[in-house]
Amino acid sequence: MELFICDARPEHIPQIEAIERACFSVPWTAEQIGSQLRDGQHEFLAALDESGTVLGYVGMMTVLDEGYIANVAVDPAYRRQGIADRLIARLCEIARERCLSFVTLEARASNAPAIALYEKHGFVPVGLRKAYYERPREDALLMTKTF
Repeated sequence: MELFICDARPEHIPQIEAIERACFSVPWTAEQIGSQLRDGQHEFLAALDESGTVLGYVGMMTVLDEGYIANVAVDPAYRRQGIADRLIARLCEIARERCLSFVTLEARASNAPAIALYEKHGFVPVGLRKAYYERPREDALLMTKTF
């Protein structure tokens, strides 16, 4: 399968919203997703197949020289194909290009596959946010990659 990583655009929002609903117990709305599209403070990448279908996405907000990754998601039908890996790799390249000092994110403490992916890209656990997630209530592992 051919995979293209690009800036998410407004026409991708309905597909991104559908992936949000499939992946998260408290999904973002179309308006929330739209507010994250690329501008001076946000990077928002989509992974598209050859037909232009959104298979996954990742977003990051920057404040000064710091990056904060929001949702990372892949359509459940396309998981385990390296899509999240490619998205995280590209986002880390962008962080380097923007001369960020670090990038940080939260992951459900029980989400071993996500934690392993982030560790593969150099993120290390730096803390725990107690009862951060809802539905179900769960701690978040705070992970950071320093450049």
